Amino acid sequence: MSEPLSKKERMKRERVPMPERDAGERARSFAEVNLGFTAEMAKLEAMRCLECARPKCVEGCPVGIHIDEFVGHVAAGDIAAAAAVIQRDNLLPAICGRVCPQENQCEGACVLAKKDRPLAIGHLERYVADYVRNEGFAKVTELPEPSGKRVAIVGSGPAGLACAGDLIQAGHTVTVYEALHEPGGVLVYGIPEFRLPKVIVQTEIAGLEELGVRFEMNAIIGRTYTLEELRKDSDAVFIGVGAGLPRFLDIPGENLIGVYSANEFLTRVNLMKAYLPGNDTPVLDVKGRRVVVFGGGNTAMDAARTAMRLGAFDVRILYRRTEDEMPARREEVRHAREEGINFDFLAAPTEFHGTDGVLTGLAFQRMELGEPDDSGRRRPRPIEGTAGRSDADLAVVAIGNGANPLLLATVPELETTRWGTIAVDEETGRTSLPGVFAGGDIVTGGATVILAMGAGRRAAGSIEDWLVDRTWEMPTIDEPAPAL
Repeated sequence: MSEPLSKKERMKRERVPMPERDAGERARSFAEVNLGFTAEMAKLEAMRCLECARPKCVEGCPVGIHIDEFVGHVAAGDIAAAAAVIQRDNLLPAICGRVCPQENQCEGACVLAKKDRPLAIGHLERYVADYVRNEGFAKVTELPEPSGKRVAIVGSGPAGLACAGDLIQAGHTVTVYEALHEPGGVLVYGIPEFRLPKVIVQTEIAGLEELGVRFEMNAIIGRTYTLEELRKDSDAVFIGVGAGLPRFLDIPGENLIGVYSANEFLTRVNLMKAYLPGNDTPVLDVKGRRVVVFGGGNTAMDAARTAMRLGAFDVRILYRRTEDEMPARREEVRHAREEGINFDFLAAPTEFHGTDGVLTGLAFQRMELGEPDDSGRRRPRPIEGTAGRSDADLAVVAIGNGANPLLLATVPELETTRWGTIAVDEETGRTSLPGVFAGGDIVTGGATVILAMGAGRRAAGSIEDWLVDRTWEMPTIDEPAPAL
Protein backbone atom coordinates (compact mmCIF):
# COMPACT_ATOMS: atom_id res chain seq x y z
CA MET A 1 0.00 0.00 0.00
CA SER A 2 1.37 3.42 -0.95
CA GLU A 3 2.08 6.02 1.70
CA PRO A 4 -0.55 8.78 2.00
CA LEU A 5 0.34 12.04 0.33
CA SER A 6 1.49 14.96 2.46
CA LYS A 7 -0.50 18.19 2.40
CA LYS A 8 2.28 19.83 0.40
CA GLU A 9 2.17 17.07 -2.21
CA ARG A 10 -1.62 17.35 -2.48
CA MET A 11 -1.44 21.09 -3.03
CA LYS A 12 0.96 20.57 -5.93
CA ARG A 13 -1.36 18.18 -7.76
CA GLU A 14 -3.27 19.49 -10.74
CA ARG A 15 -7.07 19.31 -10.71
CA VAL A 16 -8.32 16.33 -12.73
CA PRO A 17 -10.18 17.72 -15.78
CA MET A 18 -13.69 16.53 -16.60
CA PRO A 19 -13.81 14.53 -19.86
CA GLU A 20 -16.03 16.29 -22.41
CA ARG A 21 -17.45 15.61 -25.83
CA ASP A 22 -15.63 17.28 -28.69
CA ALA A 23 -16.99 20.80 -29.20
CA GLY A 24 -17.58 20.33 -32.92
CA GLU A 25 -19.54 17.14 -32.32
CA ARG A 26 -21.59 18.34 -29.38
CA ALA A 27 -22.61 21.69 -30.90
CA ARG A 28 -25.21 19.88 -33.02
CA SER A 29 -26.05 17.13 -30.52
CA PHE A 30 -28.23 17.05 -27.40
CA ALA A 31 -26.11 14.25 -25.90
CA GLU A 32 -24.67 15.17 -22.50
CA VAL A 33 -21.53 17.32 -22.79
CA ASN A 34 -19.66 16.18 -19.68
CA LEU A 35 -18.83 12.47 -19.70
CA GLY A 36 -18.03 11.92 -16.02
CA PHE A 37 -14.99 10.70 -14.11
CA THR A 38 -13.61 7.19 -14.31
CA ALA A 39 -12.88 5.39 -11.02
CA GLU A 40 -9.20 6.27 -11.34
CA MET A 41 -9.93 9.94 -12.05
CA ALA A 42 -12.29 10.16 -9.06
CA LYS A 43 -9.75 8.63 -6.71
CA LEU A 44 -6.91 10.86 -7.95
CA GLU A 45 -9.07 13.95 -7.54
CA ALA A 46 -10.36 12.93 -4.11
CA MET A 47 -6.76 12.46 -2.94
CA ARG A 48 -6.19 16.19 -3.52
CA CYS A 49 -8.44 16.99 -0.54
CA LEU A 50 -6.44 18.63 2.27
CA GLU A 51 -8.70 17.13 4.96
CA CYS A 52 -9.15 20.50 6.65
CA ALA A 53 -9.95 20.43 10.37
CA ARG A 54 -12.74 22.92 9.70
CA PRO A 55 -13.84 22.22 6.12
CA LYS A 56 -15.04 25.48 4.64
CA CYS A 57 -16.51 23.59 1.69
CA VAL A 58 -19.24 22.23 3.99
CA GLU A 59 -20.04 25.76 5.13
CA GLY A 60 -20.29 26.79 1.47
CA CYS A 61 -22.82 24.06 0.60
CA PRO A 62 -26.43 25.32 0.82
CA VAL A 63 -27.71 21.84 1.74
CA GLY A 64 -24.88 21.09 4.17
CA ILE A 65 -23.44 17.90 2.64
CA HIS A 66 -20.53 16.55 4.72
CA ILE A 67 -18.16 16.93 1.79
CA ASP A 68 -15.01 16.06 3.71
CA GLU A 69 -16.50 12.71 4.74
CA PHE A 70 -17.75 11.60 1.33
CA VAL A 71 -14.56 12.70 -0.44
CA GLY A 72 -12.52 10.71 2.08
CA HIS A 73 -14.53 7.60 1.24
CA VAL A 74 -13.99 8.17 -2.50
CA ALA A 75 -10.23 8.44 -1.90
CA ALA A 76 -10.40 5.14 -0.02
CA GLY A 77 -12.40 3.51 -2.81
CA ASP A 78 -15.52 2.96 -0.69
CA ILE A 79 -18.19 4.43 -2.96
CA ALA A 80 -21.10 2.90 -1.04
CA ALA A 81 -19.98 4.72 2.10
CA ALA A 82 -19.55 7.96 0.14
CA ALA A 83 -23.10 7.61 -1.21
CA ALA A 84 -24.48 7.03 2.27
CA VAL A 85 -22.86 10.25 3.50
CA ILE A 86 -24.30 12.29 0.63
CA GLN A 87 -27.73 10.72 1.04
CA ARG A 88 -28.05 12.02 4.59
CA ASP A 89 -28.36 15.55 3.26
CA ASN A 90 -29.15 15.29 -0.46
CA LEU A 91 -31.37 12.82 -2.29
CA LEU A 92 -30.66 14.51 -5.65
CA PRO A 93 -26.85 14.16 -5.97
CA ALA A 94 -26.72 13.30 -9.68
CA ILE A 95 -28.64 16.50 -10.40
CA CYS A 96 -26.56 18.70 -8.10
CA GLY A 97 -23.31 17.22 -9.38
CA ARG A 98 -24.28 18.43 -12.85
CA VAL A 99 -25.95 21.81 -12.48
CA CYS A 100 -24.92 23.39 -9.16
CA PRO A 101 -22.67 26.47 -9.42
CA GLN A 102 -19.98 24.88 -7.25
CA GLU A 103 -17.45 27.53 -8.22
CA ASN A 104 -19.41 30.07 -6.15
CA GLN A 105 -20.29 27.74 -3.28
CA CYS A 106 -18.50 24.63 -1.98
CA GLU A 107 -15.59 24.83 -4.43
CA GLY A 108 -15.37 28.58 -4.03
CA ALA A 109 -14.84 28.05 -0.30
CA CYS A 110 -12.20 25.33 -0.81
CA VAL A 111 -8.72 26.23 0.45
CA LEU A 112 -7.27 25.04 -2.86
CA ALA A 113 -9.30 27.74 -4.63
CA LYS A 114 -6.68 30.25 -3.48
CA LYS A 115 -4.43 28.74 -6.14
CA ASP A 116 -7.34 28.61 -8.61
CA ARG A 117 -7.48 24.82 -8.41
CA PRO A 118 -10.30 23.95 -5.99
CA LEU A 119 -11.22 20.35 -5.36
CA ALA A 120 -13.69 19.18 -8.05
CA ILE A 121 -16.44 18.54 -5.51
CA GLY A 122 -19.28 18.65 -8.01
CA HIS A 123 -17.59 16.17 -10.33
CA LEU A 124 -16.96 13.82 -7.39
CA GLU A 125 -20.58 14.05 -6.23
CA ARG A 126 -21.72 13.25 -9.76
CA TYR A 127 -19.31 10.30 -9.91
CA VAL A 128 -20.67 8.80 -6.70
CA ALA A 129 -24.31 9.27 -7.77
CA ASP A 130 -23.72 7.83 -11.24
CA TYR A 131 -21.74 4.89 -9.89
CA VAL A 132 -24.52 3.96 -7.47
CA ARG A 133 -27.15 4.24 -10.22
CA ASN A 134 -25.16 2.36 -12.86
CA GLU A 135 -24.12 -0.43 -10.50
CA GLY A 136 -27.64 -0.86 -9.17
CA PHE A 137 -26.74 -0.19 -5.54
CA ALA A 138 -29.76 -0.27 -3.24
CA LYS A 139 -30.18 2.94 -1.28
CA VAL A 140 -30.07 2.30 2.44
CA THR A 141 -32.79 4.40 4.06
CA GLU A 142 -34.43 3.29 7.28
CA LEU A 143 -37.69 5.18 7.67
CA PRO A 144 -39.11 5.79 11.14
CA GLU A 145 -42.59 4.77 12.22
CA PRO A 146 -45.28 6.84 10.42
CA SER A 147 -45.99 10.03 12.33
CA GLY A 148 -49.58 10.32 11.13
CA LYS A 149 -48.85 13.86 9.94
CA ARG A 150 -49.59 14.95 6.38
CA VAL A 151 -47.67 17.58 4.45
CA ALA A 152 -48.67 19.04 1.07
CA ILE A 153 -45.94 20.40 -1.17
CA VAL A 154 -46.87 22.69 -4.04
CA GLY A 155 -44.39 22.39 -6.89
CA SER A 156 -42.01 19.57 -7.78
CA GLY A 157 -38.97 21.65 -8.57
CA PRO A 158 -35.74 21.53 -6.54
CA ALA A 159 -37.18 23.30 -3.46
CA GLY A 160 -40.21 21.01 -3.30
CA LEU A 161 -38.19 17.84 -3.92
CA ALA A 162 -35.64 18.67 -1.23
CA CYS A 163 -38.38 19.47 1.26
CA ALA A 164 -40.20 16.24 0.37
CA GLY A 165 -37.04 14.18 0.81
CA ASP A 166 -36.41 15.43 4.34
CA LEU A 167 -40.03 15.10 5.44
CA ILE A 168 -40.56 11.57 4.09
CA GLN A 169 -37.43 10.47 5.93
CA ALA A 170 -38.93 11.96 9.11
CA GLY A 171 -41.92 9.62 8.83
CA HIS A 172 -44.55 12.02 7.50
CA THR A 173 -46.98 11.43 4.65
CA VAL A 174 -45.92 13.70 1.79
CA THR A 175 -47.90 14.60 -1.34
CA VAL A 176 -46.35 16.79 -4.03
CA TYR A 177 -48.73 18.69 -6.34
CA GLU A 178 -47.37 19.56 -9.78
CA ALA A 179 -49.14 21.68 -12.40
CA LEU A 180 -47.49 20.00 -15.38
CA HIS A 181 -47.75 16.42 -16.60
CA GLU A 182 -44.42 15.22 -15.22
CA PRO A 183 -42.50 16.10 -12.04
CA GLY A 184 -39.23 17.98 -11.83
CA GLY A 185 -40.15 21.61 -12.41
CA VAL A 186 -37.28 23.64 -13.85
CA LEU A 187 -35.07 20.53 -13.75
CA VAL A 188 -37.22 19.08 -16.54
CA TYR A 189 -38.63 22.03 -18.48
CA GLY A 190 -35.85 24.59 -17.97
CA ILE A 191 -32.47 22.86 -18.14
CA PRO A 192 -31.59 21.35 -21.53
CA GLU A 193 -30.89 17.67 -22.14
CA PHE A 194 -27.20 18.17 -22.90
CA ARG A 195 -26.63 19.57 -19.42
CA LEU A 196 -29.07 17.49 -17.40
CA PRO A 197 -30.49 14.39 -19.12
CA LYS A 198 -34.14 13.75 -18.32
CA VAL A 199 -33.38 10.17 -17.26
CA ILE A 200 -31.24 11.53 -14.40
CA VAL A 201 -34.13 13.60 -13.05
CA GLN A 202 -36.58 10.73 -13.51
CA THR A 203 -34.30 8.31 -11.65
CA GLU A 204 -33.83 10.58 -8.65
CA ILE A 205 -37.56 11.37 -8.45
CA ALA A 206 -38.24 7.62 -8.65
CA GLY A 207 -36.02 7.28 -5.59
CA LEU A 208 -38.30 9.66 -3.69
CA GLU A 209 -41.34 7.69 -4.82
CA GLU A 210 -39.74 4.49 -3.53
CA LEU A 211 -39.45 6.18 -0.13
CA GLY A 212 -43.18 6.94 -0.23
CA VAL A 213 -43.46 10.45 -1.66
CA ARG A 214 -46.68 10.71 -3.68
CA PHE A 215 -46.85 12.91 -6.77
CA GLU A 216 -50.13 14.26 -8.13
CA MET A 217 -49.70 15.66 -11.63
CA ASN A 218 -51.80 18.19 -13.58
CA ALA A 219 -52.79 19.76 -10.25
CA ILE A 220 -52.84 23.54 -10.47
CA ILE A 221 -53.10 25.02 -6.99
CA GLY A 222 -55.41 27.98 -7.32
CA ARG A 223 -57.47 26.13 -9.95
CA THR A 224 -57.59 22.34 -9.39
CA TYR A 225 -57.35 22.84 -5.63
CA THR A 226 -57.22 25.95 -3.51
CA LEU A 227 -54.52 26.59 -0.95
CA GLU A 228 -57.23 26.60 1.71
CA GLU A 229 -58.28 23.08 0.69
CA LEU A 230 -54.70 21.89 1.08
CA ARG A 231 -54.48 23.52 4.50
CA LYS A 232 -57.65 21.73 5.65
CA ASP A 233 -56.45 18.35 4.37
CA SER A 234 -52.85 18.67 5.63
CA ASP A 235 -50.98 19.50 8.79
CA ALA A 236 -48.60 21.78 6.91
CA VAL A 237 -48.10 23.17 3.39
CA PHE A 238 -44.88 24.09 1.61
CA ILE A 239 -45.05 26.35 -1.47
CA GLY A 240 -42.17 25.90 -3.90
CA VAL A 241 -43.72 26.87 -7.23
CA GLY A 242 -40.69 28.71 -8.54
CA ALA A 243 -40.63 31.95 -10.50
CA GLY A 244 -42.34 31.11 -13.75
CA LEU A 245 -43.37 34.54 -15.00
CA PRO A 246 -40.83 35.73 -17.59
CA ARG A 247 -39.52 39.27 -17.61
CA PHE A 248 -39.40 41.08 -20.92
CA LEU A 249 -37.38 43.99 -22.25
CA ASP A 250 -40.36 46.33 -22.61
CA ILE A 251 -39.17 47.68 -25.96
CA PRO A 252 -41.08 48.18 -29.24
CA GLY A 253 -41.62 45.10 -31.40
CA GLU A 254 -41.49 42.57 -28.58
CA ASN A 255 -44.78 41.02 -29.79
CA LEU A 256 -43.37 40.07 -33.21
CA ILE A 257 -43.42 36.42 -34.26
CA GLY A 258 -39.98 35.04 -33.50
CA VAL A 259 -39.47 36.78 -30.16
CA TYR A 260 -39.56 34.24 -27.31
CA SER A 261 -39.07 34.35 -23.60
CA ALA A 262 -36.44 31.84 -22.51
CA ASN A 263 -39.17 30.10 -20.47
CA GLU A 264 -41.30 29.46 -23.53
CA PHE A 265 -38.40 28.53 -25.79
CA LEU A 266 -36.78 26.03 -23.40
CA THR A 267 -40.11 24.60 -22.22
CA ARG A 268 -41.20 23.88 -25.79
CA VAL A 269 -37.91 22.16 -26.53
CA ASN A 270 -37.81 20.18 -23.28
CA LEU A 271 -41.37 19.12 -22.57
CA MET A 272 -42.23 18.54 -26.23
CA LYS A 273 -38.93 16.72 -26.78
CA ALA A 274 -37.60 18.78 -29.66
CA TYR A 275 -34.17 17.47 -28.59
CA LEU A 276 -35.03 14.03 -30.02
CA PRO A 277 -34.14 13.51 -33.71
CA GLY A 278 -37.12 13.82 -36.03
CA ASN A 279 -39.52 15.19 -33.45
CA ASP A 280 -42.00 17.67 -34.91
CA THR A 281 -42.53 20.23 -32.16
CA PRO A 282 -44.00 23.75 -32.18
CA VAL A 283 -40.71 25.64 -32.09
CA LEU A 284 -39.98 28.14 -34.84
CA ASP A 285 -37.60 26.45 -37.29
CA VAL A 286 -34.16 27.94 -36.68
CA LYS A 287 -32.18 25.80 -39.13
CA GLY A 288 -29.87 28.07 -41.08
CA ARG A 289 -31.19 31.15 -39.28
CA ARG A 290 -29.70 33.90 -37.09
CA VAL A 291 -30.54 33.80 -33.39
CA VAL A 292 -29.92 36.48 -30.76
CA VAL A 293 -30.21 35.78 -27.03
CA PHE A 294 -30.42 38.55 -24.44
CA GLY A 295 -29.00 37.95 -20.96
CA GLY A 296 -25.89 36.75 -19.16
CA GLY A 297 -27.04 33.95 -16.88
CA ASN A 298 -27.14 30.18 -17.18
CA THR A 299 -30.57 30.39 -18.84
CA ALA A 300 -29.16 32.59 -21.59
CA MET A 301 -26.34 30.07 -22.16
CA ASP A 302 -28.90 27.24 -22.24
CA ALA A 303 -31.07 29.03 -24.79
CA ALA A 304 -28.14 29.93 -27.06
CA ARG A 305 -26.64 26.45 -26.97
CA THR A 306 -30.07 24.91 -27.59
CA ALA A 307 -30.60 27.12 -30.65
CA MET A 308 -27.22 26.01 -32.01
CA ARG A 309 -28.22 22.36 -31.56
CA LEU A 310 -31.49 23.00 -33.40
CA GLY A 311 -29.45 23.99 -36.44
CA ALA A 312 -29.08 27.79 -36.24
CA PHE A 313 -26.54 29.28 -38.63
CA ASP A 314 -25.40 32.02 -36.27
CA VAL A 315 -26.08 32.40 -32.53
CA ARG A 316 -25.13 35.51 -30.60
CA ILE A 317 -25.54 36.51 -26.97
CA LEU A 318 -26.14 40.21 -26.42
CA TYR A 319 -25.29 41.33 -22.87
CA ARG A 320 -25.38 44.86 -21.51
CA ARG A 321 -22.45 44.36 -19.13
CA THR A 322 -19.02 42.75 -19.60
CA GLU A 323 -18.09 39.09 -19.26
CA ASP A 324 -16.80 39.73 -15.73
CA GLU A 325 -20.33 40.60 -14.58
CA MET A 326 -22.04 37.61 -16.17
CA PRO A 327 -23.74 35.45 -13.50
CA ALA A 328 -23.49 32.30 -15.65
CA ARG A 329 -21.19 29.49 -14.54
CA ARG A 330 -17.72 29.83 -16.05
CA GLU A 331 -17.97 26.30 -17.43
CA GLU A 332 -21.19 27.12 -19.28
CA VAL A 333 -19.65 30.25 -20.82
CA ARG A 334 -16.59 28.28 -21.92
CA HIS A 335 -18.71 25.51 -23.39
CA ALA A 336 -20.86 28.03 -25.27
CA ARG A 337 -17.83 29.76 -26.75
CA GLU A 338 -16.25 26.45 -27.76
CA GLU A 339 -19.47 25.46 -29.51
CA GLY A 340 -19.42 28.56 -31.70
CA ILE A 341 -21.68 30.93 -29.75
CA ASN A 342 -20.67 34.57 -30.29
CA PHE A 343 -20.74 37.14 -27.49
CA ASP A 344 -21.49 40.83 -27.90
CA PHE A 345 -20.84 42.65 -24.62
CA LEU A 346 -21.83 46.15 -23.51
CA ALA A 347 -24.81 46.21 -25.86
CA ALA A 348 -28.51 46.55 -25.04
CA PRO A 349 -31.48 46.11 -27.42
CA THR A 350 -33.72 49.12 -27.96
CA GLU A 351 -36.24 47.91 -30.57
CA PHE A 352 -37.24 44.84 -32.59
CA HIS A 353 -37.95 45.24 -36.30
CA GLY A 354 -40.16 43.04 -38.45
CA THR A 355 -42.00 42.58 -41.73
CA ASP A 356 -45.62 41.40 -41.82
CA GLY A 357 -45.49 40.76 -38.09
CA VAL A 358 -42.37 38.55 -38.26
CA LEU A 359 -39.02 39.44 -36.67
CA THR A 360 -36.28 40.46 -39.10
CA GLY A 361 -33.82 42.38 -36.94
CA LEU A 362 -33.19 44.64 -33.99
CA ALA A 363 -31.69 47.94 -32.97
CA PHE A 364 -29.25 48.13 -30.09
CA GLN A 365 -27.29 50.67 -28.07
CA ARG A 366 -23.66 50.45 -26.97
CA MET A 367 -23.15 50.74 -23.20
CA GLU A 368 -20.48 51.57 -20.64
CA LEU A 369 -20.30 50.64 -16.97
CA GLY A 370 -20.97 53.22 -14.28
CA GLU A 371 -21.37 52.89 -10.52
CA PRO A 372 -22.49 49.59 -8.90
CA ASP A 373 -26.22 48.94 -8.55
CA ASP A 374 -28.12 46.92 -5.90
CA SER A 375 -26.67 43.66 -7.22
CA GLY A 376 -23.13 44.90 -6.62
CA ARG A 377 -22.39 44.95 -10.34
CA ARG A 378 -21.56 48.17 -12.15
CA ARG A 379 -24.65 49.68 -13.72
CA PRO A 380 -24.62 49.90 -17.53
CA ARG A 381 -25.41 53.25 -19.11
CA PRO A 382 -25.81 54.17 -22.79
CA ILE A 383 -23.07 55.84 -24.81
CA GLU A 384 -24.53 58.56 -27.00
CA GLY A 385 -24.15 58.18 -30.74
CA THR A 386 -23.43 54.44 -30.69
CA ALA A 387 -26.72 52.97 -31.87
CA GLY A 388 -26.53 50.00 -34.22
CA ARG A 389 -28.69 47.49 -36.08
CA SER A 390 -28.48 43.73 -36.54
CA ASP A 391 -30.36 41.10 -38.52
CA ALA A 392 -32.16 38.38 -36.54
CA ASP A 393 -34.69 35.66 -37.35
CA LEU A 394 -35.30 34.57 -33.77
CA ALA A 395 -34.75 36.34 -30.44
CA VAL A 396 -34.81 34.83 -26.95
CA VAL A 397 -35.20 37.07 -23.90
CA ALA A 398 -33.42 35.53 -20.90
CA ILE A 399 -33.25 38.34 -18.35
CA GLY A 400 -34.91 36.63 -15.39
CA ASN A 401 -38.33 35.70 -14.06
CA GLY A 402 -40.89 37.02 -11.64
CA ALA A 403 -43.37 35.26 -9.39
CA ASN A 404 -46.21 33.52 -11.20
CA PRO A 405 -49.34 35.38 -10.00
CA LEU A 406 -51.80 32.48 -10.42
CA LEU A 407 -51.55 30.97 -6.93
CA LEU A 408 -50.93 34.25 -5.15
CA ALA A 409 -53.94 35.92 -6.76
CA THR A 410 -56.21 33.34 -5.13
CA VAL A 411 -54.77 33.87 -1.64
CA PRO A 412 -54.88 37.62 -0.94
CA GLU A 413 -54.25 37.01 2.76
CA LEU A 414 -50.80 35.54 2.01
CA GLU A 415 -48.33 38.39 2.48
CA THR A 416 -46.11 39.23 -0.48
CA THR A 417 -43.21 41.58 -1.07
CA ARG A 418 -43.17 44.59 -3.32
CA TRP A 419 -41.49 42.30 -5.87
CA GLY A 420 -44.53 40.02 -5.98
CA THR A 421 -42.72 37.16 -4.25
CA ILE A 422 -43.96 35.43 -1.08
CA ALA A 423 -42.78 37.15 2.08
CA VAL A 424 -41.14 34.71 4.51
CA ASP A 425 -38.86 34.57 7.48
CA GLU A 426 -35.53 33.78 5.82
CA GLU A 427 -34.38 31.33 8.50
CA THR A 428 -37.56 29.26 8.73
CA GLY A 429 -39.53 29.79 5.51
CA ARG A 430 -42.62 30.72 7.58
CA THR A 431 -45.17 32.84 5.77
CA SER A 432 -47.90 35.06 7.18
CA LEU A 433 -50.31 32.07 7.24
CA PRO A 434 -49.96 29.54 10.09
CA GLY A 435 -48.75 26.18 8.85
CA VAL A 436 -47.80 27.52 5.42
CA PHE A 437 -44.13 27.68 4.43
CA ALA A 438 -42.43 28.77 1.21
CA GLY A 439 -38.99 28.66 -0.36
CA GLY A 440 -37.02 28.75 -3.58
CA ASP A 441 -37.54 31.11 -6.49
CA ILE A 442 -41.08 32.04 -5.40
CA VAL A 443 -39.36 33.75 -2.46
CA THR A 444 -36.01 34.89 -3.87
CA GLY A 445 -36.84 35.39 -7.52
CA GLY A 446 -34.84 33.42 -10.09
CA ALA A 447 -31.79 31.87 -8.40
CA THR A 448 -30.03 28.48 -8.52
CA VAL A 449 -31.11 24.87 -8.09
CA ILE A 450 -28.97 24.34 -5.00
CA LEU A 451 -30.15 27.54 -3.27
CA ALA A 452 -33.75 26.43 -3.83
CA MET A 453 -32.90 23.03 -2.38
CA GLY A 454 -31.32 24.68 0.65
CA ALA A 455 -34.50 26.69 1.20
CA GLY A 456 -36.56 23.52 0.90
CA ARG A 457 -34.45 21.78 3.54
CA ARG A 458 -34.63 24.73 5.94
CA ALA A 459 -38.39 24.81 5.55
CA ALA A 460 -38.58 21.06 6.19
CA GLY A 461 -36.82 21.57 9.52
CA SER A 462 -39.25 24.33 10.43
CA ILE A 463 -42.21 22.18 9.40
CA GLU A 464 -40.93 19.54 11.81
CA ASP A 465 -41.00 22.12 14.62
CA TRP A 466 -44.52 23.19 13.64
CA LEU A 467 -45.81 19.63 13.57
CA VAL A 468 -44.54 19.10 17.12
CA ASP A 469 -45.82 22.18 18.94
CA ARG A 470 -48.22 23.92 16.48
CA THR A 471 -47.18 27.35 17.73
CA TRP A 472 -46.84 30.13 15.21
CA GLU A 473 -44.98 33.35 15.72
CA MET A 474 -45.49 35.87 12.98
CA PRO A 475 -42.20 35.98 11.08
CA THR A 476 -40.12 39.08 10.67
CA ILE A 477 -40.40 39.72 6.97
CA ASP A 478 -37.44 41.04 5.04
CA GLU A 479 -37.89 42.23 1.50
CA PRO A 480 -34.58 41.82 -0.34
CA ALA A 481 -34.62 42.33 -4.06
CA PRO A 482 -35.00 39.00 -5.86
CA ALA A 483 -31.84 37.63 -7.48
CA LEU A 484 -31.53 38.58 -11.14
